[in-house]
Amino acid sequence: MSIVLLGSTGSIGVNTLIVAQRYNLEIEALVAGRNIDLLNKQIAIHNPKFVAIADEKDKNRVNHSNIFCGDSGIVELLERTRSTTVVNALVGYTGLAPTLKAIELGRKVALANKESLVVAGEFIDMSKIVPIDSEHFGLWYLMNNRPISKLYITASGGAFRDWNISDMQTALFAEALNHPNWSMGNKITIDSATMTNKLFELLEAKWLFDTTNIDAYIEKKSIIHALVEFVDGSTTAHFAGVDMKLPIAFALNNRVEEEILPPVDLLKMGSVEFKPITSDRYPIWEIKEHILANPHLGVVINASNEVAIKKFEKGECNFFEMSKMVLDAYTKFSDIRARDIDEVMRLDTEVRKYVQ
Repeated sequence: MSIVLLGSTGSIGVNTLIVAQRYNLEIEALVAGRNIDLLNKQIAIHNPKFVAIADEKDKNRVNHSNIFCGDSGIVELLERTRSTTVVNALVGYTGLAPTLKAIELGRKVALANKESLVVAGEFIDMSKIVPIDSEHFGLWYLMNNRPISKLYITASGGAFRDWNISDMQTALFAEALNHPNWSMGNKITIDSATMTNKLFELLEAKWLFDTTNIDAYIEKKSIIHALVEFVDGSTTAHFAGVDMKLPIAFALNNRVEEEILPPVDLLKMGSVEFKPITSDRYPIWEIKEHILANPHLGVVINASNEVAIKKFEKGECNFFEMSKMVLDAYTKFSDIRARDIDEVMRLDTEVRKYVQ
């Protein structure tokens, strides 16, 4: 069996290659961004037939003879490959077109790219999607085709969960990258600090599991990733270490009958506490119920959020102003509903221009 890996140099991509080696899977193609040094190391180990990178100016630095460049290059690479499984660990809106193309080609998509479902879940065939987010994997693992009453996912709370709210007004971009529990890419770490990441995950769960009866709480230790409340009144939780190899292993191998992670030591873990997500610290949370009832507006949140993050990084706005921009765009475009993928893409462009 072979796979195509989109986003090979990020944390999900690196873990995917570890799991792939464990199961002796061939890597038919690697797609990376701008970390060419790591990509070259991966090429040397996995010997892919095809490679794609973000920027053509880096092409001469890549140790491969079959290189594609840019967003269109990724789509062309997918058309050339034959693997039945595509792991999409790209970050941001750029991951949508490859998800759509992979599904069009009849591939299974092991999906870590949140934005695909947030932006266009209405137009994506969920039967082709296998989630490798720890929260959605946890929900799937627990549900096991039993009748459910409500789904819950957890949040770490992000970099500023213990800050005074008044101090968050002057927080710097670099400070927002200090995640308390793990190391991730810049965008997802900022989204964790604003709680936009968790709003996205609620939307993903809505599309994946066809329910709007979903909520999220803060669990600072990030040991419990998901909980399922069943119609019989019982609730079951998914405990696991902070490691993406388990959901990746299930996505790639369909079943796992060996230890992938060390078991959680309940005595060392100690007490577990759940806290509510409040809109004074996380302003984006005020639209939680509305977006679940109107999931087609995910494209508005995503587009405005990506622009806002860039403004924050450049020092053009403060931490809370990011969420203000998103909420402003959300109000501005609340009456618009895309009827197909082309309209989704036009709306994405329009929202970005408005927020910019």
